[in-house]
Amino acid sequence: MRFIVLSDIHGRADATDWIRQLVSENSADALLVLGDISHFGPLTYIEGFLTNLNLPVYAIPGNCDPPGTLEVIRRTATALHLTRIDISERVFVGVGGSNPTIFDTPFELSEDELDASLEPLMEGVDILITHAPPYGINDTTPSGQHVGSTALRRLVDLYRPELVLSGHIHEARGIVEVGGIKYMNPGAARDGLAGLMDIDDDIHLKLLESHQ
Repeated sequence: MRFIVLSDIHGRADATDWIRQLVSENSADALLVLGDISHFGPLTYIEGFLTNLNLPVYAIPGNCDPPGTLEVIRRTATALHLTRIDISERVFVGVGGSNPTIFDTPFELSEDELDASLEPLMEGVDILITHAPPYGINDTTPSGQHVGSTALRRLVDLYRPELVLSGHIHEARGIVEVGGIKYMNPGAARDGLAGLMDIDDDIHLKLLESHQ
């Protein structure tokens, strides 16, 4: 099964057009959206974005998405926030929002809240979908600080999924493997960036860019 992986759209007006082009060019079966669909709203943008992609969409909200986003995702797509779901013979678990930031954004969770809410879902997880990255991996800001979640890092190290997909830190785009676990930040879709994930016996990852 082939997925286009998107994060940090931040309300880009023409996002649907170039994402559809990527879907066509890569013969994708579905989309994974890692949050920050909007830039603090409105909810009508989020609903329009999710309903106009014309493929199955699996999504979580990001820290810049306003209250009500999760309800919109549940109505228009498949919500992965604090949910386990089997897709293509892999167990997916998701968590939206982020650990605390300096910006006091709408959807932030303390490290204790992230840990307590996510851990009951983690046994046997294959693919973890998060908005914020685990601490120390794909989480470096331009100033050189690591701003990822220590709770997510603890849970990943303990339960060892095959793959962690996250966004949030626009400058930390990349694919890495640490301790046998794969990680991808597809980059900010606001900037025309995305990722590709193929699932068969293994998981294959690639970074994509829009040509528009």
